[in-house]
Amino acid sequence: MSESIKHECGIALIRLLKPLSFYQQKYGTALYGLNKLYLLMEKQHNRGQDGAGIATIKLDVTPGNRYISRYRAMGSNAVSEIFEYVQRKFADIQHSPELFENAEWLKENVSFTGEVLMGHLRYGTHGKNSIENCHPFLRQNNWMSRNLVIAGNFNMTNVDELLEQLYELGQHPKEKADTVTVLEKIGHFLDSEVQYLFDNFKADGYSNAEISRLIGDHLDVAKILRRSAKTWDGGYTIEGIIGHGDAFVMRDPSGIRPAYYYIDDEIAVVTSERPAIQTAFNVPFDAVKEIKPGHALIIKKNGTITEEQFREPEEQKSCSFERIYFSRGSDAMIYRERKQLGRLLCPQILESVDHDLKNTVFSFIPNTAEVAFYGMVEGLHKYIKQVQKDTLLNRADKISDEELEEMLSMAPRVEKIAIKDVKLRTFITQDADRQDMVSHVYDTTYGLVNRGDDNLVVIDDSIVRGTTLKQSILRILDRLGPKKIVIVSSAPQIRYPDCYGIDMSRMGEFVAFEAAVTLLKETGREHVIWETYEKCQASLSMDKEKVENYIKAIYEPFTYEEVSDKIAQIISPKDLKAEVKVIYQTLDNLHKACPAHLGDWYFSGNYPTAGGNKVVNRAFMNWVEGKNQRAYV
Repeated sequence: MSESIKHECGIALIRLLKPLSFYQQKYGTALYGLNKLYLLMEKQHNRGQDGAGIATIKLDVTPGNRYISRYRAMGSNAVSEIFEYVQRKFADIQHSPELFENAEWLKENVSFTGEVLMGHLRYGTHGKNSIENCHPFLRQNNWMSRNLVIAGNFNMTNVDELLEQLYELGQHPKEKADTVTVLEKIGHFLDSEVQYLFDNFKADGYSNAEISRLIGDHLDVAKILRRSAKTWDGGYTIEGIIGHGDAFVMRDPSGIRPAYYYIDDEIAVVTSERPAIQTAFNVPFDAVKEIKPGHALIIKKNGTITEEQFREPEEQKSCSFERIYFSRGSDAMIYRERKQLGRLLCPQILESVDHDLKNTVFSFIPNTAEVAFYGMVEGLHKYIKQVQKDTLLNRADKISDEELEEMLSMAPRVEKIAIKDVKLRTFITQDADRQDMVSHVYDTTYGLVNRGDDNLVVIDDSIVRGTTLKQSILRILDRLGPKKIVIVSSAPQIRYPDCYGIDMSRMGEFVAFEAAVTLLKETGREHVIWETYEKCQASLSMDKEKVENYIKAIYEPFTYEEVSDKIAQIISPKDLKAEVKVIYQTLDNLHKACPAHLGDWYFSGNYPTAGGNKVVNRAFMNWVEGKNQRAYV
């Protein structure tokens, strides 16, 4: 609860479909594209606290002039730093209207004044935070059409395999990372296609200068992407710009990672989240579309835009965590889904407090759970109306005035119980002192809970590790004196690691896994751990397509409720006075709330790609072997 999960990156791509002078005349600035890119990135800032980067490409630039610009920065303020850097490029000419309002002059003389613009927000998934790890990545060449800039929201599970393929092609990548392998793989087939076109046009008698233009016109981007992505295993949305001006955004065959786009006669734009486009361009919900799984949106230099298949689409398994936690709730669909997640928890919640609304206080921690809380409250009101209806219909002639008054006044006791003190920093590093400081990160509202009589129900969007609950929040809530604390997660139990872009890669970090292992030991089933380990070891030499998720065996002996009850024991401090109950969303209800986003591998263990099964088995082996490391490269 209130545990920050570092997660997915964010992308933004803008293609101006008119000359810069058009935007100067219509919107009063030739920097229209840069201004919109800044908006798109700020509106997706939730997706990148480790760093950011932008790149632009100018179309039809005279040889000898710079046409690619890139800048990257580190830290949570990276977006501001980047655009302050860009703004300084225009500082000297802002007081010269004849230059600042001359779109052609700006394009010729000032960097970042291009028609194709790319932005990226980075969340590092395994601790490598340096400027070299920030996107966009650039592959340079003197041939315009061989330059390549890419950025993305992705993780590949089979980097070793992809590296081996690059070695076989004669390449020697500088490091073992999926970003490098993706860049070099696309770059290799881009080179191959350019060389093929060059040879054909040369045979037809064209000059080298003529061939350079013809290559840009005839480059088959979809073919390059089909050849590049043939063996990729992972979740990805990857944006790219080729030096002469072609651009693309590709989405994985299972639709794991999100990609939204909007096109009109002035602009084409792609982002990771729909509301960013709606806000930046003031367009309605229905005007923003999704790139289909296994497809790429391809924008040619001449402005032609197509959505083309590069891989056979699989069963769509879009990330459900996007809906529960990661994406901004300003998306209309996400908002409704989060409310529904809260509503669907009501039967479990009511049962946990014996339907005693009179002596139960309802609240939420942290703020990201607020929308699910609203849904839960709506569900409670619906329950109350049903109780009132049933009582009045069945006892209308027997109910006393006092009972009637009490019945009609029924309402859930909804309160703001905990408020995070954003000013408080746990600067002390000694464990004992730090734990005491952590316990004061939240302020509580006293006097709302009747000591010894009331239940306290608190909803969150997810419970991953349980450490914040144990070290601080439960102690804070216990100070209020409830007889029972019910912790509710609008997400199901997180049982398995992610390998497609979310920073959840170690088995030992999941309190649900800790609970299942504890139950195995307590019930004399510890042999299941070693039998599972042996299966994982044996699978190392198997074809990945035949590998199963053997870790499911750890959970199989126990019911969902048994695991939840053990979690409640694990996270409860020994000196806690209140009884603690933990309730998780069910998988069935998750799918009811988010029917278009069925990617649930972190909850169910059903990975959408073969590489996912290898990763979860490797993660389990690392845990058994005491290796605190990521299960994939």
